Amino acid sequence: MTQESSHARRSSGVHRVVVIVDANSNPFELGCATEVFGLRRPEIGRELYDFRLCSPEPHTLMRDGFFTLTGVAGLEAADGADTLIVPNRPDVEVPRRPAVLDAVRRAHARGARLVGFCSGAFTLAEAGVLDGRRATAHWQWADSFRARFPSVRLESDVLFVDDGDILTAAGSAAALDLGLHLVRRDHGAEIANSVSRRLVFAAHRDGGQRQFVERPMPDVPDESLAPVLAWAQERLDAPLGVLDLATRAAVSPATLHRRFRAQLGTTPLAWLTRERLALACRLIERGESRFETVARRSGLGTAANLRALMRRETGITPSAYKGRFGPGVH
Repeated sequence: MTQESSHARRSSGVHRVVVIVDANSNPFELGCATEVFGLRRPEIGRELYDFRLCSPEPHTLMRDGFFTLTGVAGLEAADGADTLIVPNRPDVEVPRRPAVLDAVRRAHARGARLVGFCSGAFTLAEAGVLDGRRATAHWQWADSFRARFPSVRLESDVLFVDDGDILTAAGSAAALDLGLHLVRRDHGAEIANSVSRRLVFAAHRDGGQRQFVERPMPDVPDESLAPVLAWAQERLDAPLGVLDLATRAAVSPATLHRRFRAQLGTTPLAWLTRERLALACRLIERGESRFETVARRSGLGTAANLRALMRRETGITPSAYKGRFGPGVH
């Protein structure tokens, strides 16, 4: 596997994502990183990331000997990363090699963004960069992680944790959730939606790991919320409330709340607010500069409400969002 054809011509100013692959690394998460950050996207019309792999050895045996990775850069490539994705592997009790941990520490010291998928949180914690920080890891290893790294604030019931310059994803598929979150953070909601459509994967999944922890299946599962969600997404500018959703689903508001909690891990009102904010972001990215209009068309009511909710959910104002992701910025 050679990377020269894809990566020899790094574009000036393009954010560089580097993945460290070590012995027994998981192929799935490597594939997730490649899909999100490594593919060319002619439908977008520009390069989003400069992506490359590196390894401490010229031949890296992947998990359970499935295949051997060759032809990638040496570990020194990690020193040029803007975002460094650290190794993850199933043997969480086996110490990571010192050279890898040193590369992680150097990246952190110079301000690079660090990402751990699934058991990658163990790599970050072993490097000492998670002390006193928030993180997540696969629910199956939560007790082991807490026992080994008590100074890390582990959140074991979420899909991913964004703690600013260090981000962690809970499990294998959650690597896609976190990857799309990073695209959204770097390039806005419209670009993230484009990437998710190509992946045929939801741009944002509600809920958390608690949905996937082993538990008995109910005798009669709840009906899917998909029809009422699709109906509501076509009417976000209308004055929809919980009662409207319950009426459409032909259930009581209490039953609707239970189904939202069970299937999405959130409330109907929180879901509506998130969908309206996502629509507001897309409208701003498409060039709507009148925030009263954005608020009205997204169902958020007033520009003041739009500002308050956007600051709460994204940490920035609509004006700052426009300056970062509006038309003509890139």
